[in-house]
Amino acid sequence: MPSEFWKHCADVLFVYCIPFGGGIPAGVILADKYQLGWIVSMTLYFISDVVLACVFEPLMLLFIHFTKDSEFTKRFLASYKTALARTGFNYGLSPSWFSLVILSFGVDPMTGRAVARANGYGFIGGWTIAIAGDMIFFSILMVSTLWLNNILGDGTLAAVIVMIGMFVVPAILRKLREPKINS
Repeated sequence: MPSEFWKHCADVLFVYCIPFGGGIPAGVILADKYQLGWIVSMTLYFISDVVLACVFEPLMLLFIHFTKDSEFTKRFLASYKTALARTGFNYGLSPSWFSLVILSFGVDPMTGRAVARANGYGFIGGWTIAIAGDMIFFSILMVSTLWLNNILGDGTLAAVIVMIGMFVVPAILRKLREPKINS
């Protein structure tokens, strides 16, 4: 029994470590199938975020080191800042930690960490912010996936619907927020 529990935990952790949003509903359904419970599922997702931090941070630092004097990088950052200002996604020159948590929630923890790094947060503080936003995102998807699975009785269908919703709902909301142009 104990070795089976750890094998199931390793399976779910592996799915959570998949670097795109589809890993969340699939991992939640797998954890539910293995009857791991929501606390174990959340703990495994948290561990996957810590793994992400340990893999992403050195890559980010290497990227910063090798591109800091690049003209292309300077032009890219200037155009990126302009694009962010146009989209209304501008938290000011020094965003609060709460704004960075919301950024991590709305985009992804790697973007949240990169922006936190740009605003002077170190490894622990920056990843705490990024993981907090990602854990909120995970919690919402976990509850949605489990609720839909209970209604449909089909974990695969529930996971597919949640994944589609993850991509379609934000696009619809963006479309609704666009200013109406009278023709």
